[in-house]
Amino acid sequence: MDGTVTVITNPTVSVRVTSTVSSFEVNRRFNRSVTIAEFKSKLEMIVGTPAACMDLDLFSTSDKFLQKLDDNEALLGSYHVDDDCRIHVTDRSGAQSGEFTDLSKVEKFEISDDAYEKRADSVRSFKKNMRFGRFNEENRAKQEEALAKKEEEEMAAADAITVGNRCKVEVPGQPTKIGTVMFVGTVDFKTGHWIGVKYDEPLGKNDGSVNGKRYFECEPKYGAFVKPLSVTVGDFPEEDYGLDEM
Repeated sequence: MDGTVTVITNPTVSVRVTSTVSSFEVNRRFNRSVTIAEFKSKLEMIVGTPAACMDLDLFSTSDKFLQKLDDNEALLGSYHVDDDCRIHVTDRSGAQSGEFTDLSKVEKFEISDDAYEKRADSVRSFKKNMRFGRFNEENRAKQEEALAKKEEEEMAAADAITVGNRCKVEVPGQPTKIGTVMFVGTVDFKTGHWIGVKYDEPLGKNDGSVNGKRYFECEPKYGAFVKPLSVTVGDFPEEDYGLDEM
């Protein structure tokens, strides 16, 4: 061996970038062979400050100030820039911190509902022309008719159910449950007619009360409210699910 030492320098360096116009810190890797002028152009895409309005300060990995990067013709690698150093961008264009991230400072375009209704290039106008959603009177009429029909069916089903009836509850996606009808009528927490059921086992969701209002009495987890069409009354003996067995 000839005793010589070869120093190999990584051609790239990973640095932390901060600026006076943002509270965020980002990590980026740069080529050491770029000039400071080229480096500023790359930073412009990160912090939003024009390259011509940048002052760059180099800080160590422990955030101790080292020097200014003020020679646009010098290479980035000619400065003591190591991995995890911080380069702080000072914006001389007059931009303030948070200007690009604080949406409360952005002037918003506002338009009255009447003026918006008259515009021919709005989303609402497009939906009207294409007869989408609520602007499709034919589909809307069909939906209202179907809803009215279902409400009539639920009311008829509710009229056929009496408090005290034994019943079977079948809700799509749930197991069949057996219980006793405890309530028939309307409720405060939802529209339409509802049936309050006390299940034979703790397979319910409440104790007969919802949002502080009591509709019937039962133990916690034994009560539930279901739509009339999900309830079938009949001679259903009490089932034992074995939930109380050890």
